[in-house]
Amino acid sequence: MSSSLFLLLSLLVPTLMLEFRYHDNREIEQYLVQVSADNPDITHLYSIGKSVKGQQLWVLALGLRPRRHAVGVPEFKYVANMHGNEVLGRVLLLQLIAELVRGYRDNETWSLQLLNSTRIHILPTMNPDGFDEADTNCLMSQGRANHNGVDLNRGFPDAFAGLRKQQELNEEAVIGWLRSETFVLSANLHGGAMVASYPYDNSDQGSVWMVSPSIAPDDDVFVHLAKVYSYNHASMHKGNLCDDSGPFQDGITNGYSWYKLEGGMQDYNYVWAQCLELTLELSCCKFPQPKELPALWMDNKKALLAYIQQVHLGVKGQVFDGWGMPVQNAVVEVEGRRNMCPFRTNQHGEYYRLLLPGNYTFKVSYPGHEVLTETLSVPYGPEQYSAMKHNFKLRRVASATVRVQAEPSPSCNYSLLPRGGAAAGSAWNGLTVGFSLVTVLQTVMD
Repeated sequence: MSSSLFLLLSLLVPTLMLEFRYHDNREIEQYLVQVSADNPDITHLYSIGKSVKGQQLWVLALGLRPRRHAVGVPEFKYVANMHGNEVLGRVLLLQLIAELVRGYRDNETWSLQLLNSTRIHILPTMNPDGFDEADTNCLMSQGRANHNGVDLNRGFPDAFAGLRKQQELNEEAVIGWLRSETFVLSANLHGGAMVASYPYDNSDQGSVWMVSPSIAPDDDVFVHLAKVYSYNHASMHKGNLCDDSGPFQDGITNGYSWYKLEGGMQDYNYVWAQCLELTLELSCCKFPQPKELPALWMDNKKALLAYIQQVHLGVKGQVFDGWGMPVQNAVVEVEGRRNMCPFRTNQHGEYYRLLLPGNYTFKVSYPGHEVLTETLSVPYGPEQYSAMKHNFKLRRVASATVRVQAEPSPSCNYSLLPRGGAAAGSAWNGLTVGFSLVTVLQTVMD
């Protein structure tokens, strides 16, 4: 057998064992293409856009129906390497992909339950250009920004600062991605500290930073989510692991109480996309030594999986109009939680509200219908891999008394989103995946 044919056959055989090292962007692309080709029943590879230098921003979706959203199945995402020189997240997410697929193929209960109940999206590098330019210094910032020298975690629209500046391509890609999927829970993996940070990162307290929390309406849920990660991590909950940051009680912090950040991605996710997101700082050193990677994976493995499971907190369901049809853009509010941008149903009439166990009063409104108020007793869903299911059925009102529902306020509309978004490019992205696989095979044969 020729060496080229042997290599080709090796490529076509499922190979999920990864070396613990830093794979370059081309190697990551090849690995994702291979995993997708080997596991088409539970994985789907797509691109959300390109970097400044034209590198694809690849996302691997995993789940029982990986290619498209299924009603009742929450969407979860992990994003890594937003700052090009903060690199541990790249390694962890590749290992996570391998572990999820391995567990599913081995019929392990935890993986079957997770992938059967959740659609998981993994973006190993949001800033491939920055990674190419990064050095291996623990503290220095070379490679942090994208190829234009822009910090990608400072350019998102900000509800407090009113940022309206032009977004970078990477940021536009993520905003379009948020428009195309109904994400419920997310985490953004960073390095340079050891702490789970939660919204808000910014505040309306003025230009002078105040060392105090900027509290979100869902603060209790955010604190819970952050503790889920810190206490499932091998040591994050200790809170004093890095010499140059902390200490952090329980290994968590409100973002603003740590430092003020304008134009951040986690606040954007929460305010505009009704997706609760944490920023996970996972290593004191921004660029850990390769020999440390196996231990760092073991430190984070349980926490990464436990955090995904929290997407099943609270309650989910659909809103139906007076004709029994699911309706988009119905407002689903929880009493006592005045979100800056009210949570609204998606194109399938779905809503997802992450809530801790307890009693909650919901108010549901939609044009031409009576406002519906119901009180629900919400259990703890993650143990069953499903949030409580509850549909709201609205009643029509007489046309003479119909009040036209106001449009979303200027701070909550979607005029800032790129036209078309990720959905518009989905067919092209699918062709790109196929083309890349051919490219990988051709490279082996040459």
